[in-house]
Amino acid sequence: MWNTIKKQLQDYPERLKVARVLVENGLNVKNGKICLNQIEIPPVRIARVANVDRRTVNETVNIIKANRDLRIIFEDIRPAGHSLKEIAKHLNLGVVEITPVDAKAHGILANSAMVLTNGGLSIRQAIVDDPELSPEPKLTLIVEKKIPGDLINELLKIDGVAKVAVY
Repeated sequence: MWNTIKKQLQDYPERLKVARVLVENGLNVKNGKICLNQIEIPPVRIARVANVDRRTVNETVNIIKANRDLRIIFEDIRPAGHSLKEIAKHLNLGVVEITPVDAKAHGILANSAMVLTNGGLSIRQAIVDDPELSPEPKLTLIVEKKIPGDLINELLKIDGVAKVAVY
């Protein structure tokens, strides 16, 4: 997806910044309007976040509207949902963040889930950063209670895991 967006907007770095803000926040573009689900977001708000002029946001929306490849992506994009990571401590949930050696390594999510399940923990939420959008993608797993130390060692043994952080 990001490669398609980048290819269409590569000659316009400011517009690419706007597109990144839209994608990272799951904002869709329909009928020339930027929306979060059904809530319209004014272009000036996007401009502030993207650190561009409001006109650049409007130009980006017009390009998306006129370009079939971009329109297909942005008409149906939705936010991925909210992470429990920030409030996990208050809910007595455990959080483990796993950094892969290579973002395209296979089996890290499956093997991590197996380690946690075998350790008697139920996963409440799993969030995987998109390697095309994140410079250092991570797998974040939120589980039903604090993670015991012995499971951290097991997670570190998984092929392709570079680092494990517990919160």
